[in-house]
Formats: sequence, C-alpha cells, structure tokens
Amino acid sequence: MTKMNRRNLLKTGGGLAAASLFAPNLAFGQAAGALTIGCAGPFTGPNAAFGEQLRRGANMAVADMNGAGGLLGRQLAVAFEDDASDPNQARAAANRLAQRRVPFVLGHFNSSCSIPASEVYAEENILQITPASTNPRLTDRGARFRNVFRTCGRDDQQGSIAGNWLAQRYAGKAVAVIHDKTTYGQGLADETKKAMNARGLTERLYDGVTVGDKDFTALITRMKSLNVEAIYFGGLHTEAALLVRQAREQGLGAQLVSGDGIVSAEFATIAGRASDGVIMTFDSDPRKNPAAAEVVRRFAAQNYDPEGYTLLSYAAVQVFAEAAKRANGTALNGLVGNMHGRSFDTVIGRLTYDNKGDLTQPNYVFYIWKDGKYAEM
Repeated sequence: MTKMNRRNLLKTGGGLAAASLFAPNLAFGQAAGALTIGCAGPFTGPNAAFGEQLRRGANMAVADMNGAGGLLGRQLAVAFEDDASDPNQARAAANRLAQRRVPFVLGHFNSSCSIPASEVYAEENILQITPASTNPRLTDRGARFRNVFRTCGRDDQQGSIAGNWLAQRYAGKAVAVIHDKTTYGQGLADETKKAMNARGLTERLYDGVTVGDKDFTALITRMKSLNVEAIYFGGLHTEAALLVRQAREQGLGAQLVSGDGIVSAEFATIAGRASDGVIMTFDSDPRKNPAAAEVVRRFAAQNYDPEGYTLLSYAAVQVFAEAAKRANGTALNGLVGNMHGRSFDTVIGRLTYDNKGDLTQPNYVFYIWKDGKYAEM
C-alpha cells in the first residue's frame, strides 16, 4: 500500500475498526490528544500465549508511564494488531498501524512476521523494537533498516551457546537436529548445527517438521533406529511439547534441547511430565532482575506471572520512551540518533545498542524444566 492510499484511508476511516481489539482499556479515541503507539503479535492462533506476553508487557509499561505523567506531555495509548503468526497478516497489520501514524511499534513475535512488517515500518519511518524476533537477517540488511531494534539476542548468539554445549556433552554420540521449517526455527537450528559442527560433532539426523503437525511417530522411529541420545529442536512450544511427549511414550529417552521458542507455561501443559528435564536457552531470567522487582510485584497482584517476553516487551516501551525524551520528539531520525551506540536502563537491566540495532551484550543462559516450571541451571 502506498503512502497516498494510507492517507486516503485515514480520511475515510477505513481499516481502523479492529485497531484496539486487544486493548479494551485504551480504546481508539478514548483519550483526546493521546500519543498512540503500536503493538503487533500473535494474539490469536497457536502462538497466542506469546502474544499475551507482548500485550501484558505493553499495557503495564504504558499504564506505569501514564501514571507518572505520560510522555512528552501526553498520555500514551496502545493500538494492538493481530498477525496470527502469519507473514501476510503481519504485513497487513503493519499497514494498519502505519495508517494510525504510530511512531513506534512493539513487535512482532515471529521473525517470519517481523521481517516483512519491517519493510512497511522502514518505508513509513516507524521505529520497530521486537522483544522476540531473533533471526539475524532482521538487523543485517543495512542502513535502510536503521529503524529496527531488539530487546532480545540473535539466533547466531543463542545457537553458538547451544551448539557448543551439545558438542561438549555428546561428543561421539548420536544427535538429531530438528526444526519447524520457519524463519525462526530453522534459523536457530542451523546456527546450533553450525556451532556444533565446528566443535567436531556431526548430527546423525537433520530434518524438519511442519507447524501444526500432531503425529511425530515416523520421525521418532527414525531417531530410535539411529540410537539418538540428544535432540536439538528449533521451533515453538507446541511442536516441541508434542515431540518430547510422544518420544517418551514411544520409548525414546533422548535429551531434548531447545531455544527461547518454548518459553511458555503452555509447553509444560502440553508435554505433561515429559517436560521434566528439557533444557532450553533464554535470556537470564528477567523476573529476577532487581530493576524488575516492583513491576513483577504488580503483575503478581494481577495473578499473572510475567514469564517469557513480558518484561522484554515492557523494556521495549521504556527504550522508546527514553529515546523520545532524549530527542524531544518522536520523529524517527531523532529516535534512532539517540539509540545506536547508546545505553538504556530498563526492567531487564542496562541495554546497549550497536550500530545495527542489536544488543552489544546478550545474556543467554541455560534453563531446565521441572514440575511445569523452568529455572536457570
């Protein structure tokens, strides 16, 4: 959609009806003069649990800022757009947010959604900060995408840690590398494989599953025939949970190792007792950061555990707000000019950006699941 078409839609009101579907307390037009920011993610579909983390983080950050007087003399509001983890819907969601002329979008969750959506945001001079999209390509595309930042790390950083660990623990043993064929899942699996291979461990099996698959019997049978002792899975929590549960039911006790795509309580709900002992990589638990203590307490008062990407989403709003204060405005040039090479104090700690929008010091660690919860190893 061209800029002119977007302006015409603004004049006619087209495309705005669903903009605040997931923000009942911040409905469109409720606060005159409010500064509206965007939040885009999978609020429906198989990854809705992660979308809820983004939504909770955004709403809490905005409520806290409004309680402290707002930003640049204005109250904040959030326009939520659902991409359902679908790249085409992500681009459409980005277009709707561009129609709203938001200066900043928190999102998206999936790398396969953030990358096409970033095309729209770059064209429309909108700042994008993702709390979850880890594919390196998102920030590796040159100066045109100077508007893209993360509050998370990258697949090559996360994969290096996992690959080195596997090579050390399973030297000379049979390891399988499985992915879900998505931009995120295959990208993370490939980075893990690369690191593992560089340390002298070659996978016995490399294969992909399809998002939405429910029966992994054939794959498990192959792994049993190869005496696989460890499985690295690049993908999201639903397929990972079904894979490990069915593996245990079919007598395969191989260690499952995965990444930040399974950081949801739903993983254990689906996997059941088979989740015990599963290892994953993720940022050092942001809930335990002293800077997050008060925010975590307020979430607890709402009977909500700010797991996974909740606090990374809160931090993204903090980064935008601080950049806007430094720039004394929300124009993209002013925002990015105060972000590249600069540091920000957030609920997840101090974040410092390089000239591509990546964190200079990502903090991936290992976690192990037990009794439906995960804890740092």
